[in-house]
Amino acid sequence: MIKTSVIIPNYNGCAYLRDCLTFLMRCKGTEFHTIVVDDASTDDSCRMVREEFPGVTLLRLSENGGFAHAVNVGIRAARTDYVLLLNNDTVPEPDFVTEMEKTLSSGIRLFSVSAKMLSMKDTEVIDDCGDLYTALGWAVARGKGEDRIRFSRRDLVFAACGGAAIYRKKLLEHLGGFDEAHFAYLEDIDVGYRARIYGYRNAYCPTAVVYHAGSATSGSRYNTFKVSLSSRNSIYLIAKNMPPLQILFNLPFLLLGFLVKTAFFICKGFGGTYVKGLGRGFSLAFSEEGRKKRVRFTWKHLPNYLVIEKELLANMLALCLKIR
Repeated sequence: MIKTSVIIPNYNGCAYLRDCLTFLMRCKGTEFHTIVVDDASTDDSCRMVREEFPGVTLLRLSENGGFAHAVNVGIRAARTDYVLLLNNDTVPEPDFVTEMEKTLSSGIRLFSVSAKMLSMKDTEVIDDCGDLYTALGWAVARGKGEDRIRFSRRDLVFAACGGAAIYRKKLLEHLGGFDEAHFAYLEDIDVGYRARIYGYRNAYCPTAVVYHAGSATSGSRYNTFKVSLSSRNSIYLIAKNMPPLQILFNLPFLLLGFLVKTAFFICKGFGGTYVKGLGRGFSLAFSEEGRKKRVRFTWKHLPNYLVIEKELLANMLALCLKIR
């Protein structure tokens, strides 16, 4: 019985997608179904998939609705217990799918598992070992830039990085799937956050390894598209998942975090873009759509909120000590 569907969202990524699928087809140890969701690409992506990978299911969308929409389309099409999201600019090691399946199966309260992502440009350097979230309102790629030998033990993370993560399909659907209002960026933190509120956990598997090129769709680490969406979504993420009292408690930290980020992006030449994105985040959060998608506070989830808050503070402290 096939337990996992691998879902690869793609937008004009033909050059990367060929290698991704080639190495994915070499994965061993378990059978899986592969779905490529194409976001109205104008390059040769669809022709290449049809001609070179006939066993792959290709879903073509008529317009680019963003990462969150594309993966939701793939999730709905999947007929398996697990769905594994994989960026088109990644190359997995042969036992990648097997190790991801094995880890997710190891705990009934596990919602997702994040892979060990290494830089494709320098395979001795970590790109992401699961994501953290802090009281500063910052999402942090754990281990980024550090030596690959680090983070060699399985443990828990705040949320799985959606570039290479496996989820329980039924639970993902129960939580509402990926929020398409994000379009792209921080949608993986958001869905992991929602799972934490409901008492589920997100894990990291060091033996499931992929190599990641990074920024294949947006084109660079910092650009107008990425900075604008990331800043907008950072506000929306907080307004959606934190109850008002928790926002009030964290307000000094959040203000500090956004001030530091503003100064950082001013230095990078994107200060105006970042601030305008924050404004759009408030507009989205208080729009009819944003209000409908807020996670309703219930007293039965209070212990989970307290655990989350403790983690946000601990992650902030650890990050500040690291920066020093």
